[in-house]
Parts: sequence; C-alpha cells; structure tokens
Amino acid sequence: MNFNFFSKKKVEPPVGERVFDLLAITMLFVIGMHATHVPWWLSVALVMILGWRWWQRRQRDGSVPGWLKLPALALLTLAVIVHYGNIFGREPGTALAVGLLVLKLLETETARDARVGISFACFALMAALLFDQTMLATFVVALGLLPALATLRALEPAQAPIAFRHSILASGLLLVAALPLALLSFVLVPRLGSPLWGTPSNGAASTGLSDSMSPGDFIDLLTDDHPAMRVSFGDRPPPPNLRYFRAYVMWNYDGRNWRYAGGRRALTQPAALEATRSIAYRISLEPTQQRILPTLDVPLAAPAQASLRPDREVVADRPINDPVTYDLHSALHYRLQPILDDATRVAGLRLPDRFNPRTLDLGAQWRQRYGADDEAIIRAGLALFHDGGFRYTLAPAPLGRDAMDDFLFETHEGFCEHYSSAFTILMRAAGIPARVVTGYQGGYWNALGNYLLVRNSDAHAWSEVWLAGRGWVRVDPTAAVRPERVTLGAAAAAGDQEAWYRSGWIQGLQNHWDIVNRWWDQGVVGFNALRQRGLLTPFGIHDTDTTTLGILLAIGSVLFIGIGLAWALLRRQPRDPLRAAMRELERKLASRGVKRRSGEGPKHYLSRAARSLSAQREELATLARFYLELRYTHDEPPTESVKMFHRMVRDFRPAGVVK
Repeated sequence: MNFNFFSKKKVEPPVGERVFDLLAITMLFVIGMHATHVPWWLSVALVMILGWRWWQRRQRDGSVPGWLKLPALALLTLAVIVHYGNIFGREPGTALAVGLLVLKLLETETARDARVGISFACFALMAALLFDQTMLATFVVALGLLPALATLRALEPAQAPIAFRHSILASGLLLVAALPLALLSFVLVPRLGSPLWGTPSNGAASTGLSDSMSPGDFIDLLTDDHPAMRVSFGDRPPPPNLRYFRAYVMWNYDGRNWRYAGGRRALTQPAALEATRSIAYRISLEPTQQRILPTLDVPLAAPAQASLRPDREVVADRPINDPVTYDLHSALHYRLQPILDDATRVAGLRLPDRFNPRTLDLGAQWRQRYGADDEAIIRAGLALFHDGGFRYTLAPAPLGRDAMDDFLFETHEGFCEHYSSAFTILMRAAGIPARVVTGYQGGYWNALGNYLLVRNSDAHAWSEVWLAGRGWVRVDPTAAVRPERVTLGAAAAAGDQEAWYRSGWIQGLQNHWDIVNRWWDQGVVGFNALRQRGLLTPFGIHDTDTTTLGILLAIGSVLFIGIGLAWALLRRQPRDPLRAAMRELERKLASRGVKRRSGEGPKHYLSRAARSLSAQREELATLARFYLELRYTHDEPPTESVKMFHRMVRDFRPAGVVK
C-alpha cells in the first residue's frame, strides 16, 4: 500500500478580469450605500483602496502581500475606535464591516475568495436597511444585488464572457423570479417581538427637537425635509393658523438657553383646562430617541403608555426608538390655567441678572407707558417686529453675550427661535408671565392619503403669555414678521433663501410621493409580530401562532415548487441547440473524411479528428473542451455560452486530412 504524504495540493486558478470587475463594482455599490452612515474620510479612503486594487490586479494576478494587509487591518480598526470610541453598535459596526469587505478584496484571487466576498457584500447591503427602510432605499439595495448576482453567474464553469448589460439583465430576471418566494417568506416566517440584533443607536433624535433652545439651534432642523409625523383627523383638519403641535414648554432661561423643566415639575398636576371645542386625531410619529410626544395645541388627556405633564405636554413611558401611532383629543379653543398660583407666576417672570439690559429696559418702559393694560404691551411687542425693520432669514448674523440685545437693536434678522425668545423676554421684563413653546407648525395636507404631513422643517417656536381671565394664550411673534410662515408653511417663509432642490415643484413632488412612503411604512416596515399574529383574523383565526405560520409556509413553498415543476414539465421543450451545433461540426468534419463512428463519444471523436487534422489541432481541442464543459457541467448550459459555441463552429473551416 502506497501512502503519499507529500502530494501537492491542487492549486485553484485565479478568477478572470470580468469576475474581478463585477466584484469591484459590487463593493463600490456597498461603499456608496453606506456613505452617509460612515465618516466621509473613511468612504474616500475605501474608494481609493478599491481603485488601487483594481488597477494592481489589471497589471498582474496575485493578492496583496501580507505586510500591507495586516497594517491596513490594524489601521482600520484603530480609526473606527478613535472615531466612535468602540467597535460595537450600529454605526461603528457598519463602518468596520464595510472596511473589512474592501480589505477582503486585497486577497481575493480564487473563485472561493470571490464567493466569500459576494456573500459578505450582500450582508453589508442588507445592513444599510438598519438606517433607512423607505421604499426607495430598499429598491436601491435591490439594485446593489444585481452586480453581486452577475458575479456569481460569471463564476459558473464554462461561462462565456457576455456584455455587461446582458449579465445585469439576467441578474434582474433572477431577482424577479425570486420575488414570489420572498413575499411568501416575508409574510409567513415568524417574526421576533424585537430585533435579533440589540445594537445601540446613535442616540440622535431623528426629528431634532431638543429639551433646550437657543437662537440658531434650529438651523439644521429647518433645512431637513424628512417626515417628522403624519396626522389624520376624524373630521376636517384644522385651518393652518391652528396647526400648532406642542412638544416642549420651556420656563428656564439663563441668558442664552431656554430649557425644559420637565423633571422638576413632573409630579405636579396638569394645568386646569376649560375646553370649548375639541378635535380627534391620530399621529404616526417617526423615531426620535426621545420621550416627548407632539400633540395638537392642548391635549385633553394622554394616550396609553404616556403621561400628561403640568404644562399639558405628553411624555411617553419609554424613548421613541421605533415608529409609534397614538390617538388623542385636543382643544382648539380653550382657557388654560385661568388662575395662576404665586409659584408659577414667579417662574414665568424670572430673568437672569446682568444679561440683555437694553431688552429689559424696553420691557420696563412698555409697562410704564401702558400701565396695567397687558394686551397693549403684547400689541407693542408684535408691532416692534412688524414695523421695526426685522427680517426672517435662515442665515442670521451671529449674536454675542447679550444675544437678545444684539438681535433687537443691531442685527434685526433671524427665525422663529430668535423672535419667540426675544418676545418672551420682553414680556417678562414688562411683568407679564411668559414662556417659550417648541414643536411644529403647519404641514402639508395630502388629500389623496387624507393626512397632514409634518416635516422636520416645520419645527417652530412660539410664546405663551398669561392674561387674567384668559389663562395662557399663544402668541406667535414670527407671524408678525413673516405671516407666510403660519399660513403657507416653512418653505414659503424662507422664500428665495431656499436651495433649488427645495423649490416649489420639487416640494410638491416630495409631498405627493410621501403617500407611497406611508403605504410602504404601514404595509412593509410596520408589519411586525403583532400584525402577523392577526394575519388570519378575516378568516376567523384571531391569533396566528408559530405552528400555524410554519404550516402555511410549508404549504406555500410546496405550492410554488409544484407550480415551477409543472411549468418546467408542461412547457414546450425547444430543440437542443448545443446538439445542433455539434451535428454541424460533425458534418464539416465528415466532409473532410472524419466521420463519427457508431457509439463513439464526443471526446474520443474530437480527439481523433484533431489527430487527423493536425493543422487545426488546437482549434479542435478548444471546441472539444468547450463542448464537454457545456454538456456535462450544467443541467442546462447557459444560453450565451451555447451561442458562442455555435459561432465557433460556424467559423470553423476544416483543412485536408493528414494521411
């Protein structure tokens, strides 16, 4: 018995240029999908590495030496740790995964390496849906699968090179064919009550609303057109001038910032409310990572799993990390806290020392001029903004230590934060209890979907002043400067300051497209474990358990397989084009005296022909190898490769037989 312990391991040949090109395109697509989720410098570095590796592979085959790969791996890990503080979580994990994917290309040479890289690339593409699950993002991820599938098809044995557009088209047909089974799996595969991954989020609120406010903080928010919430009403929606959505009520002012005092006031009872008219509505709120729930004007009560705070804010029991829907009733005409206690009055008049002396002096002058007429003082404040040369702009001049003095007496320009803050301080200086309220105002009424779309750019700040006999009254000083902000919305108020991509027709297109996103959110993103358990409610089954889902999934899978098998068996079988090409080759060889013998296999026949036609030995050897790969390495040979074999046979011109 012979034992050969030193036999050489079979070396796998390197992949061709077409496979490597498709693999590089796939990885470039992955980098693009995550460009907004990872640091810009990392995206640029990865693109440069990818481009260099593609160029290097064009020069010669072979992987990158280890003395380059190991430092690159260490540098990637160090960069992620330095930027994020760790490698755990959604953002750092994604950055590390995308970086490792590109570094994998440095050692990709064989078909096995390429398949591993494609599998990892598909996982990285799916990870992009952790950040954005809109229909457009899902469609773009599906597009990223096309070069991945084209790479796998190019790795098949005896796969003839085909045009790039044809390979992408074939990959698209594969995706379409997989859609029925994917839909069945989406509906019936049992869902978890919470995600399998428990990665912490970045902690940044999607809406951008914060429990503090200082002039200039809203600028990023006012230029963000992402939806903040969608509101549907049981009856007609309120007019634009009543579409104020309360979030934070801010009392504490330190000379620069207004702050929400929810923690200190959380245990007191909600302020008394006398409502003369209420409205029912439902809000679908996007994730904010905060607990505040915006409500229309003044809510009558809090929804489930939330509480009503003293100033009629609604606070959820937990942070809003996923889309949430809640039903409410709110008062549109009311008297809020008509009787003011001494402690609340003191809080509503408190101002810091040694800040904004000119503003405080102006408020005191109004009190001296108008005496006990609080409404006259309010009118004086609004007249100042209306007639005092003030301008609404999203790019105001910077303010100094005495910010409100600079704003009122120097710059005269700003947006809602500036006007609400200045007006509230003026009222307090004049002896009128006042506070700042932040939230949203306006929105676009989508008649087709029958809901009000409120975007992040609809964020707003206004004032509330306390008047004897009326309680807290909303006053919006921004409307005195730019009435369009209330009647027509934030985009109209900004006017020609907006960028071209926020022009009227694009805004209209975005607003109409939102109904598609809403249907997607409700039908796809919102299809959770609870909705899956109620899947069969129309059929009298009120709780679909895991066993039932598994049985339905098995039945559906067998049904799809049966349909596919029946289609394959019953469809008209076309003639064998590969066999037809071989017969044409046999006829050409027979014309030169090399006839195929009875029972002779193609391998032996073509070998004998090559010996007889020595001048065309290499050409016949290529034809033989190509035919055998197509015939015996595939259940059904690729159409493109069969066509190529047919062209090779057609172009073959046999010479005379060697005697």
